Amino acid sequence: MINNENQLIALETERSDRSFDAIADHFEKKVYGGLKGDIRLAVLRRDIFGYVEQLSQTLGRPLRILDVGAGLAQIAIELAVQGHTVVINDISANMLEKAKVSAEQEGTNPDITWHVCPYQELEAKLAKDDAGKFDLILCHALLEWLADPAAVMSFFDNQLDDEGVLSLCFYNPASFDYRNLIMGNFNLLDTLLDKADYQADNNKSLTPNYPVAKQEVASWLQQHHYQIILESGLRVFHDYAPLKRGGHNDPEAVIRMELRYSQQEPYKWLGRYLHIMATRQT
Repeated sequence: MINNENQLIALETERSDRSFDAIADHFEKKVYGGLKGDIRLAVLRRDIFGYVEQLSQTLGRPLRILDVGAGLAQIAIELAVQGHTVVINDISANMLEKAKVSAEQEGTNPDITWHVCPYQELEAKLAKDDAGKFDLILCHALLEWLADPAAVMSFFDNQLDDEGVLSLCFYNPASFDYRNLIMGNFNLLDTLLDKADYQADNNKSLTPNYPVAKQEVASWLQQHHYQIILESGLRVFHDYAPLKRGGHNDPEAVIRMELRYSQQEPYKWLGRYLHIMATRQT
C-alpha cells in the first residue's frame, strides 16, 4: 500500500515542460484571435519598442535579439522587420511554422534564425552558430509552462550581454484568484486552497498549471543580479468585466484605457499577465 501511495505522489508531483504543438491552432485563436491578444501586444509594443530604439541608438547598431519559447513570435518578428537580427526559438514545430508564415508575409526578408527545440538544448545550437550574446532576450508566457522555471535564469545569465535587457512576461496567479472571486467560483477556490498547483481539466486549457508569483520572479532577478527597470500589467480590467457596457463595447477605447492603467499602482498588479524588463546590475 505504501508503494502505491508513493507512486501516486510521484505521479502527482512529476512535472514536464509544456508544448502547444498539438493545439497550435487553438492557441492562435484563443490567445491572439481577439481583443485580449490586441491588448497584450499593445502593452508589449509600448514597453519594448521604445527601449529597443533607445538602446540601438546608444550602441549605434541594430540589436541582437533572442526570443525564447516564442510561440507565434509577433513581437520578435516586428523587431526583425525594424532591422534587428533575431533568433526565434520554441519547443513546438507547429507554432514556429505559423510564425514563419507571418514573417514571410512581411515581405521584407527579415534577418531571422529559427530553432525548434527546448530552451535547454538551445545553448548548444547557439554556440554552434557562433551567435554571441544578445542585447535583448524576450521570454514571454514561458515561465508558467516550465517544470523548473527558476532554472531558466542561468540560461539568461549566459546569453545576455552585460549591457542587455531581459523582457519577462508571465501569467499572474493572483489574477486567477481575483477573477474567480468576482465570478463567484468559491467552490473552486476552496478546492484549490490546499493544493500547490492548479490542474486544468482538459488538454486544451491555456490556464497554466504552474504559475509563478511576481514576488518569486523578483527574487530570482535579485539573486541573479538584475535590476527591474519597468513593470506593467496586461489586461488589468478587461477580463474582469462580465457585463460589457459603455466603453467596453469600443475596442480602441479598451486598449487606450488598458495602456493608461497598465503601469499605475495598484491596477498593474491586477493584470492577467505581468511584464517585467530588467537589466544587469553593474
